[in-house]
Amino acid sequence: MASSSVAKTKAVINLTACQHNLSVAKQAAPGSKCIAIIKANAYGHGMVEVANALYDADAFGVARIEEVIQLRDAGISKPILLLEGFTSKEELELVRLHNIDCVLQNKHQLQLLDDSPGDAITVYIKIDTGMHRLGFNPEELNDVSQWCEQSSSINKPVRYMTHFANADDKHDDKTLKQLDTFYKSIDGLSADENSIANSAAILGWPQSHSDWNRPGIMLYGVSPFVNSTADEHNLKPVMTLSSYLIAVKQVKKGESIGYGGTYVCEQDKTIGVVAIGYGDGYPRHAKTGTPVLVNNKRCDLLGRVSMDMICVDLDDQTNAQVGDPVVLWGEGLPVETIAEYAGTIGYELLCGVTNRVEFEYLD
Repeated sequence: MASSSVAKTKAVINLTACQHNLSVAKQAAPGSKCIAIIKANAYGHGMVEVANALYDADAFGVARIEEVIQLRDAGISKPILLLEGFTSKEELELVRLHNIDCVLQNKHQLQLLDDSPGDAITVYIKIDTGMHRLGFNPEELNDVSQWCEQSSSINKPVRYMTHFANADDKHDDKTLKQLDTFYKSIDGLSADENSIANSAAILGWPQSHSDWNRPGIMLYGVSPFVNSTADEHNLKPVMTLSSYLIAVKQVKKGESIGYGGTYVCEQDKTIGVVAIGYGDGYPRHAKTGTPVLVNNKRCDLLGRVSMDMICVDLDDQTNAQVGDPVVLWGEGLPVETIAEYAGTIGYELLCGVTNRVEFEYLD
């Protein structure tokens, strides 16, 4: 008989694995400090819980000021870098109030500092070396650097940073071109501390290691490279998304399964119905054949993903029954694999798990 315990759809977060992944980042670049990137609720894993677990990080990085306030309210006192910086006088006041380090990436921010004198803040001047998203163009840098050096609103030394566009592809030389642009841009400036490397650069581009690295996706046990998985880089999955069978039934040859009848049985088939769907964050565009683990054995998704359910092939599991466990990704099943079947990336899947899923934390 199936277990009498209550089956649940849950995400188990292994914080020890997260700590291990930070140690991999540190070992790859032993001369660098780490700004652990925990934006977007720590890539869906729980920002406060992850911050408390990553006590070996030298600082944290987030995207929004609300994230910083949440961390400060939870008692996180380490330096926190606001990766998008401030955009208004009100945000600048919060930056000063909560002792936030900031990325400076446009002249509007310089004007806000001019118009709102107050306590000095620690800044990273972001240089657009080819991402063409945020950052000062290299030709602007001398003027910006001079302004910061003279401003009483900026702590010294001023730090510099950039962000790579294609570091996930080790065969793309754009990363080296961006690195060259960065160092040419700061040549002659008082650039005592720099931050360059993201997860992919930490593991794949050692020439980019600098004073401060910014590990992100690797902390959560996901490969930062195209066409590879975490175990190839000694990374351990942090989130295991799991559910359970709510039905086992027989479907006749020629009958279809699920919305739209996109899968038609070529023979009589045993299927299982799993309590997971896009309402929980499982990707709707996962294709027939996407793997799941039922009782730790691989089975294939059949037909379309529904809001609350998916159907899986149980022909090789004749003893499967209601209540049996199903792993959607994590231990034994890389999230990168699921992302490939769904035409997306692991980042999106991890960030997309909804609050309908129960989270359980393992120290």
